[in-house]
Amino acid sequence: MALYSTHAGKPKVKKIRNAIIFIALILFALATIFPIYFMFISSLSDPVAVGEIEYSIIPKKFTLDSYKYFFNFNEHSVRWLLNSLIVAVTVMISNVLFASMAGYAFSKIQFKGRGFLFALLLGSMMIPTQVTLVPLYILMVNVFELQNTYSALILPSLVTVFNIFLAKQFMGSIPNEILECAKIEGCNQFQIYGKIILPLSKTVMAVMAILTFMESWNTFFWPLLVTNSMEMQTIQVGLKSFRFANTTMIAPMMAGATISALPMFVLFFSLQRYFLEGVTVGAVKG
Repeated sequence: MALYSTHAGKPKVKKIRNAIIFIALILFALATIFPIYFMFISSLSDPVAVGEIEYSIIPKKFTLDSYKYFFNFNEHSVRWLLNSLIVAVTVMISNVLFASMAGYAFSKIQFKGRGFLFALLLGSMMIPTQVTLVPLYILMVNVFELQNTYSALILPSLVTVFNIFLAKQFMGSIPNEILECAKIEGCNQFQIYGKIILPLSKTVMAVMAILTFMESWNTFFWPLLVTNSMEMQTIQVGLKSFRFANTTMIAPMMAGATISALPMFVLFFSLQRYFLEGVTVGAVKG
C-alpha cells in the first residue's frame, strides 16, 4: 500500500514542478517582451504630449502622428535609416565572407605559425573595446582623415575575431575526408571553400549574419564619434535629436525606435531556421 502511494505521488509532484517551470517561463517571456510592447505603444501616442512624467501602459489615444512627425522632423530621417542599412549590410557581408575564409584557413589549412596567430587573435578579444576607441579614433580621423564617411563607420568592424573563432570552431567539425576527396578530384583551395565549405556552413554563417547585423545596427558610440553632420548619422545616433534641453519628444523617438527595430525582426525570422540549427550544433551527439 505504501509503495502504491509513493508511485501515485510522483505524477503529482512532476505536474506541480512542470506548472512552476511553465509559470516562470511565462513571466520571463512577459518581462522580455514588455520593453518592445512599451516602445510600440508609446509610438502610437500623441507627439505633442512630450516629456510626460506619468506613463501609461495603454495610451488614451491611438494615432500615427508620431510616425509622420518622425519623418517630417527634418530631411535626414530617411537618410539615417539608409546610413544604418548601408553600414550594417556591408559589415554583415564582409564578416560572413572574411570570417568564413579565415575560419577555413585556421581549421583546415596547415601553415607555419597557425597556432600562434590564432592564439594572438583570441588574446585580442580580452582587450576591452573602450581601450581601443581612442587609438582607433586617432587612426581614422587624424591619420587617414576619414571622419564623417562610410569608411570610418565600416572599416573598424570589417571582420571581428569572434566571428573568426565561431567559423573556425564550426568548420573544424567538417570531416577532413571530404576535403581530401575534393583535392584528389583536382579542386584547389578556393574551389573547396566555395563548393564544399560554404554549403556545409550555412548554419554558422546565418548565426554570424544575424549577430553581426544586430550589433552593427545598434551601435551608438562609434558612429557618434566619427560623424559630425546629421546627414551621415545612423538611426541610433539620429534618435538623440528628439531630446532637447528642457524636454524629450518621447512618442516620435519611440516611433523611430520601432521603425529601426523592423530590419532586425525581418532578418531574424528570415534566417530563424538556420539560426536555431547553428545554436544547437554540437548539443546532441550520436
